[in-house]
Amino acid sequence: MDYLSLFRMPKPMKITGRSSSITNAFINSIIPIIVPTNEQVKEALDILGMDHDKFECSYCGSTATEWDHLRPLVLNKKPTGYVSEIHNLVPACGKCNQSKGNREWDSWIISTAKLSPKSRGVKDLEDRIKRLSAYDKWLEPTVVDFEMIVGKEKWEQHWENWQLVQNTMREAQTLATDINQKIAKSYGKL
Repeated sequence: MDYLSLFRMPKPMKITGRSSSITNAFINSIIPIIVPTNEQVKEALDILGMDHDKFECSYCGSTATEWDHLRPLVLNKKPTGYVSEIHNLVPACGKCNQSKGNREWDSWIISTAKLSPKSRGVKDLEDRIKRLSAYDKWLEPTVVDFEMIVGKEKWEQHWENWQLVQNTMREAQTLATDINQKIAKSYGKL
């Protein structure tokens, strides 16, 4: 019997594998959060065809576990200008939120991306697209020109700090790889 077919080694961790998480942190840390009123949440759920008893993922209908940004906050490692506000947030499940990432909802939902509603065979997909389209048109989203507000010098300093962290991560990865190889070699495993 082949027991090795049941065994999987953990994937090696890479410090640089967290680069996009760091980028998202640098962007999400400056994004304003506008807390909605009870009435705004009710109106949002009404547009999405939900109520207090039928709170589900807007994309697939599974149990909602979080609120996803309908319009991405980060694109090409830069802020899009959108903020966290009720008309840029929809109830979502973790699978859909992870699968969608920073893609536009209307192209992702009908794509064959892993775990997208289309690839998972969501039965009422057309109805969900109609409700999300109505929601998308509900209110004009806030778009912020961060650099204009904080000034060029402060904005550039923020991105210099980001670059410093990225460079440090690359240097740390090089050192970690060297340490890993020396340790493995000392045990005769390389």
